[in-house]
Order: sequence, then structure tokens, then C-alpha cells
Amino acid sequence: MNRSATTRTLRATNGYPVLDSNSVPMVTGQDDDCVFPFWLDNWLNIYCQCNRSTDDRLISHQCIFCLPQPLYCSAGKESIHSGGITLGETGISTFQMADLGGPSTSVLPSYSTADQINEHATSGAGDLESWIAIEPLARSSEPLSIPVTVDLASPHNGIAPPPTFRQSQFDVVLRRQRMRLTPTGAPRLKTTTSRFLNLSSDFEFAGWGSFSRVKLSADDHAQGEDRLARTRSAKVLGRWTGTALPGNAVLGSVFYALPAVVAVCGVYAPISLFAATLTPFIWRPIMEELGSALPICGAPYAYLLNVTPKSIALLGAALMLLDFASTSVVSASTAASYVAGEVALPFPDFVGAAVVLLVFAVVSFTGLKESARISFVVLAFHMSTMAVLSVCAVVCWGRQGNEQLRTNWVHGQAKDGWTVARQLFNGFCLGMLGLTGIECAPSYIGRMRPGAYPAVLRNLHLPAVVLNSAMILLVFAVVPMNTVLSGANVLICWGLAAEVDRRRCNSRALRWSPHRRVLSELSCACANLFAGILSACELFEQLSHDRILPRIFQNALPFTGAPYVSIVVFTAVNAALYASSGASLAIVSKMFSLVWLTVMGLFPLALLLLRFSRGRLECERSAKLWMIMLAFAVTLVVFAGNIAIDPSIAGYFAAYLVGVLLAFGGAQNHVSILRALYWLYDQYPWLHMWPRTQAWGPSVVRWIQALKKQPVCVLVKTDEINRLLHLLLYVRENEQTSCVKLVHFCDEETGVPSELEANAKILDEAFPEITIDLILVSGAFSPSNVGALAHRLQIPTALMFISCPGPKFPYSVADFGTRIISL
Repeated sequence: MNRSATTRTLRATNGYPVLDSNSVPMVTGQDDDCVFPFWLDNWLNIYCQCNRSTDDRLISHQCIFCLPQPLYCSAGKESIHSGGITLGETGISTFQMADLGGPSTSVLPSYSTADQINEHATSGAGDLESWIAIEPLARSSEPLSIPVTVDLASPHNGIAPPPTFRQSQFDVVLRRQRMRLTPTGAPRLKTTTSRFLNLSSDFEFAGWGSFSRVKLSADDHAQGEDRLARTRSAKVLGRWTGTALPGNAVLGSVFYALPAVVAVCGVYAPISLFAATLTPFIWRPIMEELGSALPICGAPYAYLLNVTPKSIALLGAALMLLDFASTSVVSASTAASYVAGEVALPFPDFVGAAVVLLVFAVVSFTGLKESARISFVVLAFHMSTMAVLSVCAVVCWGRQGNEQLRTNWVHGQAKDGWTVARQLFNGFCLGMLGLTGIECAPSYIGRMRPGAYPAVLRNLHLPAVVLNSAMILLVFAVVPMNTVLSGANVLICWGLAAEVDRRRCNSRALRWSPHRRVLSELSCACANLFAGILSACELFEQLSHDRILPRIFQNALPFTGAPYVSIVVFTAVNAALYASSGASLAIVSKMFSLVWLTVMGLFPLALLLLRFSRGRLECERSAKLWMIMLAFAVTLVVFAGNIAIDPSIAGYFAAYLVGVLLAFGGAQNHVSILRALYWLYDQYPWLHMWPRTQAWGPSVVRWIQALKKQPVCVLVKTDEINRLLHLLLYVRENEQTSCVKLVHFCDEETGVPSELEANAKILDEAFPEITIDLILVSGAFSPSNVGALAHRLQIPTALMFISCPGPKFPYSVADFGTRIISL
């Protein structure tokens, strides 16, 4: 920097010093690299007085060597340029310049006196509240040349003393940031008593944050592009392979729903099942809108994580895990009962169920794409078998007429209208279970190709309408009611239609029917395991990215990419669930009914919260508000109806849900649990002295500190301190960390928000338990650059938080892999 020392003259206008542009001594310097020591801080206060308002307004308070160019007053009419003053149509620009001290001061302070300000306010020309600080415009990178003229002929030229605190609040805040330590070098923290007897309050202090500028390297950019390419190449499922994974569960659920529905509503079962299969017309628009807004794996947990606090999202994760586990256990147990019904097994049914779980867990190691292909083959075989059985039943119905259907209807009719209504309602409540499996489709929406998700939901729904309602009508047309209700294996009673057709019609072509039927039922039930296992793997991976589960859950096999740790753990969860129920299929089925209904209720809840708290997020609005409310109402009514049918299912549901919630809650709040354990340890002084336990305390402290040092990243666009405060409050309440990286992507066009650094320092003082590092990254905010930053900081993108993008945002949220935490 170059600074010319010349005589400065000052003239007064209306009691304020005014710049004289006839004498133009120059001060030049680089605006963003001020390296003058503190005692050379020369501050220029710039005021304006417009005819529209008689009060004087401070429009800038800047170091004279770093003054931006140009500056504009709040009225937008006056402007200052290097080399002189340009006045608007009205008003006059007034200036004050002062040196804030230092041993070699050559310019005396020139602030207005308190009497002048009070007189100004009393006369009606203004008030103290009108003196406000306005942030300057973005600074230019070019050197400045600013004329300054001040008369220093007399040190007693009526110039006021330095400003009061109220006159210079903005400057006081900036000066406070420079004094981080006490004279002894300790942190400037309020003296408080520690809650721990043997730890000082410094234990809560995480350290002061830092400021840095980062320029991403070529290797960082390469890693970011590679991550983005992997994310997009993972979309391997089309509309048919995407349908196959949950399709076996949806189209095979008729085996679970039909016997239960017939048991409670008798001959009215076709009506109840048909009404139940219409409910996806309400859910499909809701699920499609959620999928268009957040096309990410792990839904509905991922939906809740982006619109609610983490604790509510964990409730959704617990329900999903129970849903996937109960689906797998019921499928495995049902498959074992199928085999036991046809062949005499040398071991109990529960052993057969365990073998099925183990075998299909091993098959899952082939990976997602191969499992989808296997599921598609199984689904095709199952649908062809259902078609053959349907043709057989229709032929038999045509040969014997409506006699059996009329007999079943007469003997099964209710005596009064109230009984009919109650049976229809109970059948509707249990008939909803005929749609189980549709909730698995959003779990791997991130693996589907663009545009495939709505087709997958349609492919799941429409065949279920035909299969669940039409097939049971065929059963009533050819099978006696007492045979349907008294079958030894009620889950395969639907296949009795073809068996009766073969016996009555004496068709040789149908002699293979029982074997193919059993094989179809067996393969379909086992294929349901794929949907449960793969959906659980996606959930575990998301929980691992969010630091709820260990990072080991992200490990995958080198060739197939199968998450082997997740598969092994989920198989163990299935075994624990089956063992805790006493190997009872009835108990698991009862719990499963309420779990599935609750999971379906999470979708309208997530969409309602999405519209309320993330309304700016771009999505295809396909669901009306009344549909969301109707989905809520249906969920609550069916939930209550299932409990009314069998109150014991509420106990099983609550017991398993509480158990999973405790496990997830402990994994999420591990730091808080360790702090509570140390507090208990600290209450007994003898534990600190006993040789066998005295090392426990320091070990727990080191463990806590290591866990809290794991950083998270908050990507910010604005410098508004209220927005920054809300972002940090979210991190403090939902993440167990003491290290936060505030990151702002800036380019040459937008620049850096003027108050970002100052506000980051204020927040760093406001949260002594969190270290807030401000990082300015050169480059545009894009998925590849975010991935490059994740590689540079070694922070996964799942732990990078952003505000809700607007409708004109050019990228998909799924490409970033970040979490949305504010409006």
C-alpha cells in the first residue's frame, strides 16, 4: 500500500465536516488485503443527509485504506467515486474521519459530540435510533484511490472525543472478535460450575474456530466427478426389475390376507378385499410426489430425516426395520409350512424357517441387480401359476354352475345390517394387509432409473386389485366354505380351487397343479425375503451414513457390491425376532399388521411436513391436500380396527417397537450416554482412587472427546445471523459433535457476503461447546464440487447440511447426497 502524507483541510456544513474535492491527496491500497497493524486502524464514517429526511444516516464505517468503491447512501441518490464526490439531485454527502488511537496518531477523532446528537434528536431532525450501520457493497479487487481532505491546523478544532458505545456498536463488536484470550492466555468464558466433580468447565470448551480459504485441487475435482458418476450409474433398476423386488410381496400377500379376511367377514370377503385394494389410489399420488421431491434411498426414513428432527426420523427407521424383519420372518415361516404340508420333514417347522432365512441371505450376496433379476424370474413364474389356476377355477365354475357359490352365500349371510357392516369393516381392516410390500418400493428409489418409480407403483397396484378380489371370488365359486375355513394350512387355502377343479372335472392336464402350486407359493414366499433383505440393507446404509450405525455397514463385497455386513446383521435381527416370539408365526403376523399400517401412515405425514417446512423444494405436485388427510384418516381407522379385532396385537407391537427404539436411540445419543455414565462414575470418589477403576474416567473422557471431534459440514449461502443460528441449533440438537464447518461456495461474480466472517465469529463465541470453522471455497455450488469438498475435508456428503433449494435450482437433491435442514 502507498499512502501520501499531505496537508488536509476541513470545512464545516451544518455542523458536520464535508469533504473538499478541490484538494485531492491520494490514499491507495488493496481492499481485501489490509495488513496494517491495529494501531494504524483509521476508520472513515460516511453519513448522508437527504431532503426527504432531516436525520443524518451512517451509511458506512470502514478502514480508510480498505474503503470499497463506490459507496451509495441509503436513499440511493448520492455516490462516492475515487477522485471526488458525485451528488444526486438532492441532499449532500457528509463525511467524518477519525483515527482510533495508536502511538503515532496524526489525525484526531472527528465524531459528533453527544450534545450535538441530543440537540439534533430534540429538534425533531432525527433520533438516536436513526444512526444505523449498513453493510457496504461487494468490494472490488482493484486498488483504490480515494481523496481525503482534512484540516489539522489545530488539535482543538471543535472535534468531538471518540464515540460512545451506543454510537459505535458495530465497531465494538468487531473489536471484541480480536480479543479472544485473557491476559493469561485462557479462553474468555463465563465462569460457571462444572457438573462434573473432577472436570473443570474447560471440558465443555471445544476451542475457537478458524477462517480459511480453500481452492479445490485437480484430485479433489476428480474424486467429486467420480462420486457423481457412481451415484448416477447406481440407477440400474427399470420399471420391471424395480417391480419384481416388492412385487413378490404384494402379489404374494394374498396368501396371508385371504384366510384372515374370510375368517372375520365370511362371504363378504370379496367386497372387503376389493375396497381395500382401492386404497393405493390415495397413497400412490402421495408416494409419487415424495419420490419426485426426494429421490433418495431409505424412504420413508430418508423423507423424515429431511423434514423433521432426527429423533422422529429414527422412529420411522425403527418401524421400517420391524416391517422388513417381520416380512422376512413371516415369509420364511410360511415357506417352511408349505413344505411341511406336502412333505414329512425330519425336523420342526421353525428349523425349516431358519434354513430358509440362511439360504436366501446367502443368495443376497449376489448383489442388488442380480437379486432383482432372480426376483423377476420368481415373479414371472408366480404370475403364470396364478393365471393357470385362475383358468382352472373359471373352467370348473363354468361346468358346475353357480350352485357352490349360491350355497356359500346362503350359509354365510349375516342376520342383520349391523352385523353385515361390522363384518365388512373388519374385512376391510385385515384386507389392507393384502397390499404389504408396496412400502418397500421407496426404499430403493435411488436405484431406479428416472421415470421408473411411478410405473413401478402402478405395476404393483393394478395386478393386486385383480388378484386379491377376483381370486377369492373364484374360491367361493368352487370350494365349500367349511373347507376354506377348516384347512390345515390356511395360508394355502386359495390353491384348493384348482385342487377341487382337478378332482371334480377329472382333468388330466391339471394333475401337475398341486406340485406347481406349492412350488409357486414356496418360491413367492422366499422371494419376499429379497424385498425385506435388500430394503433393510438400504436402510442400514443410510443409518451408517448418518452416524447412527458404525461405518462398517458401508462395506461391500468387491465383485457384487453386496453390503455383506448389513445382510449378516439383518439375518441376526430376523433370528432374534423369530426366537423372541417363541417361533410363533401368529405373534409375528399380529405385530406385522400394525407395523405395516404405521409405516404406511408415515408417507402422508412426511408429505404434509414436506409441504410445510420444505415448501420451496421442487416436486411434481400430484396429491391434493384432501388426499393426504384422507390417507391419515384411513390409517387411523384401520389401525384402530385391527386392535379392536384382536387387542393383543397392540401389546406385541409396542413391545417390539420400544425395543428397537431403545437400540436406535442409544446408537444416536452415544455421547450423551457416555456423559451420563461418567457423571455416575464421578459421584463415587473411591472409584477414582481404586487401582482397578481409576483408569475408567480418563478413558471415558477420551472416548467422548474422540466422538465429538467427528465434524459435520453446513453449506451456507447467506450471512444472515438468524439463519446461521437456526442451522447451528439444528446441529447441536441432532448431531453428537463439537466441530462444525461453515462452508460458503463463492465465485468471482457473487463474492463473499460481507457479514459472514463477523457473524461466524459471533456464533463461535455464542457456542463455546462447538468449534465453528469458516471455510470459503472457490467455485460454484454443484454436485461435483460438493463431492470434491467432501473428499478434501473427509466428511461424507450425508453429513453435509443445506437449506432447502428453490424451484429454480438446476440440480437434483439426490446428486448432492446432502441433508436439508431448514426452509
